[in-house]
Amino acid sequence: MDMRAILMGLAFAAMWSSAFTSARIIVAEAPPLSALALRFLISGLLAVVIALALRQSWRLSRAQWRATIIFGICQNALYLGLNFVAMQTVEASLAAIIASTMPLVVALIGWAFAGERPTGQAALGLLAGVAGVVLIMGARFGGGMDLYGVSLCVGGVIALAVATRALRGAVSGGNFMMIVGLQMLIGSAVLWLPALALERWEVTWTPGLTAAFAYTTLVPGLAATFVWVLLVDRIGAVRAATFHFLNPFFGVAIAAVLLGEDLHALDMVGVAVIAGGILLVQRARLPAARDR
Repeated sequence: MDMRAILMGLAFAAMWSSAFTSARIIVAEAPPLSALALRFLISGLLAVVIALALRQSWRLSRAQWRATIIFGICQNALYLGLNFVAMQTVEASLAAIIASTMPLVVALIGWAFAGERPTGQAALGLLAGVAGVVLIMGARFGGGMDLYGVSLCVGGVIALAVATRALRGAVSGGNFMMIVGLQMLIGSAVLWLPALALERWEVTWTPGLTAAFAYTTLVPGLAATFVWVLLVDRIGAVRAATFHFLNPFFGVAIAAVLLGEDLHALDMVGVAVIAGGILLVQRARLPAARDR
């Protein structure tokens, strides 16, 4: 893995993790699904305009279209939609910790449905990840944790894992920025249906909301997704997913600094255990990886 890939991975992890804090600010002042649908509409249109300026084409292969549609629905509509609703009652740090288990869920899906037998090291990593989640949830269970919100976060991370497994078909053949824009527009179209049916457009415009919406539209929404697609194309999905072991640390730290969320000792222990488990799973899979 070269230095450019490492820097791309670090940038992606920081941008991706910061999205939970900005989302928490947004859902406190605006309806979550409507705000997210609008964010994807703006980000998607910007990405398509940039792609056209780069002479990229929307004429994708059948495999690219299939992967782009699955990615747009699973990541943008389901994963982020469920997380935006959940963060009305769930702290940004907890949502980030749950989402950071995605590589573990990817490995579990491969084990359960694709016949990918884990090595001893990978199995140990999966057990460590589960133990870390149990430790965090156990510590927070008596502290007023909203179980409905947590269940939405869990459903979201499963959808994100499905989207990640589908991403391989989207990155082969170029047109990266166009793919980013199209999958965002697909997510926006899907989200507008429940947003218009279930929500009222009641927004309290504040400087914090304006800044958070602009930031989440341009940085986690557009830049992070583009960097992720480029990173997967550069080093493969398995190696790229290794950088997710940084997300628990970044997510908890950013929420603590910007939102003043409490840092619990057991949270930090659980985060370290989850991160270690993710790293074990990814390192165990590297020698057999054929996803470039």
